[in-house]
Amino acid sequence: MQHARFVIAGGGAAGLSLAYHLVAGGFTKDQIVVVDIDEKRRNDRTWCRWTLGGSPFDAIAAKTWDYMWFHGPQRSHRFALAPYVYTMMRGEDYYAFTRDALAAAPNVTFVQAKVEAIQENKDRAIVTTSAGEISAEYVFDSLFIAREFRVDESKYRFLKQHFRGWVVQAETECFDQDAFTMFDVRISQDGGFQFMYVLPSDARTALVEHTFFSSELQPQQVYEEAIERYLVERYGGPRYTVIEQEKGIIPMTDQPFPRRAGRRVLNIGTKGGRVKASTGYAFDRMERDARRIVASLQRHGHPFGGANDPARYAAFDAIFLEVLATEPEAREVFVRLYERNTLPRLWRFLDQEAGPAENLALMASTRWRTFIAAAARVAARRVRAVGARA
Repeated sequence: MQHARFVIAGGGAAGLSLAYHLVAGGFTKDQIVVVDIDEKRRNDRTWCRWTLGGSPFDAIAAKTWDYMWFHGPQRSHRFALAPYVYTMMRGEDYYAFTRDALAAAPNVTFVQAKVEAIQENKDRAIVTTSAGEISAEYVFDSLFIAREFRVDESKYRFLKQHFRGWVVQAETECFDQDAFTMFDVRISQDGGFQFMYVLPSDARTALVEHTFFSSELQPQQVYEEAIERYLVERYGGPRYTVIEQEKGIIPMTDQPFPRRAGRRVLNIGTKGGRVKASTGYAFDRMERDARRIVASLQRHGHPFGGANDPARYAAFDAIFLEVLATEPEAREVFVRLYERNTLPRLWRFLDQEAGPAENLALMASTRWRTFIAAAARVAARRVRAVGARA
């Protein structure tokens, strides 16, 4: 049996970020094993984020934007992002960067295998893989299996952020290459809140993505016809070639994700609740979590001492999901948020770093009666669920 101090189950964004920060944090003599069935050499996804800088991953951004479009039904706004920038990172660049950095650390081992079970005995955790068993002092589990995920919908909301995108290369220059489009909500809202998201690489090339927030997925042709229609209506129907495609489903729920899975097992990444319930953004939350885990190990000798997210933000997420799920004109919420707040205030709120005064100012910019009614429904649903179990 192989032995290690730390085993990381899953070599995606959360697992590789944690391995990277463990080494950067001085854990260079403790054996670290990263187990993943996939070698992670493909560009299987991209991550986007707004940032003030300071991350080691800033250097591998494939594209950075200083401006942002928000298109509402009546008005469009082109925002300057300073002091923030918005960046896009390609999966293959991230995997190569972290693996190259970790290859220089002799205490890090990669095992390409399937994780079959994680168990504990009195002294150690045991990770059973298709290549054998590994014992560890601590295991960090990021292996979220969507088909096994269940939400108690009598108590919590469960929406999906589902999307399909095309990277298109047009024959003519038609995209604003200095500004990405966060939300274009001028499209039809039939079937749930939906929007177009546009990330231009240059004046001729862009990722154009059709995104829903809803409980039900759509047939493939619904997304693709929406993208085709959008290119005609907003860009004059340029002649173009689809050079890449992507799709995805992000779970959005206020149901708490179990953080600690045993005396020696900590869930990280999506499995550990690091996806922001009301937005689907995760990369920065995963990196901050990795830093917290390393700080806890440095100070306490165990990974469980990191600061918890402020409780008020869990309540905000639950209320926001309720609005998205029940309000026929949910897009009006986004219009008010972006038209009546500065971007720094809004993004500090979404990063869970704003103070109570800023939180109140932001909420006052929306239709507060809508949110109070949603909060009452959230509370009533949870009371009923508790009563039903009594």
